[in-house]
Amino acid sequence: MTYAALLVALRIFGKREIGQFTLYDLVFILLVANALQPSMTGPDTSLTGGIVLIVALVGTNFVIGRLDRVPRFHELFSGSPSVIIKDGKFVPAALKREGLTPDEAEMAIREHGVADLKEVQLGVLEPDGTISIVPTGDSVRKSRRKVRFLRRPN
Repeated sequence: MTYAALLVALRIFGKREIGQFTLYDLVFILLVANALQPSMTGPDTSLTGGIVLIVALVGTNFVIGRLDRVPRFHELFSGSPSVIIKDGKFVPAALKREGLTPDEAEMAIREHGVADLKEVQLGVLEPDGTISIVPTGDSVRKSRRKVRFLRRPN
């Protein structure tokens, strides 16, 4: 029954796909897993205890999601994009700071349909971990990957 209550709560409040999880969503999932484990398998198998935990955690995650719309709060916890390729050349300091190798960046270039590093005007490591590639004017502009976006509830 606790499982069903959690599914209902996630369906009502969670509209994102797995690839669109924010840091807050990941922490929420880990907290839910840890907090609900005793109500499902441990000594406290009461339905009330599990539902109280679900309501508290889902409510807290909802409030955090709303606070994330405040620019100062968002900047504090979301990070900022990092330029890793500029004018066809790697930015070694940025690669090192972000823990990326040139091979990983080149893989992202190929996934965006660009054949060579010299054909990249700009490469950016986004806060969600994806790499965006802006090709030069005469480069191929096909992408194999789906475009991900964060859909904010209205």
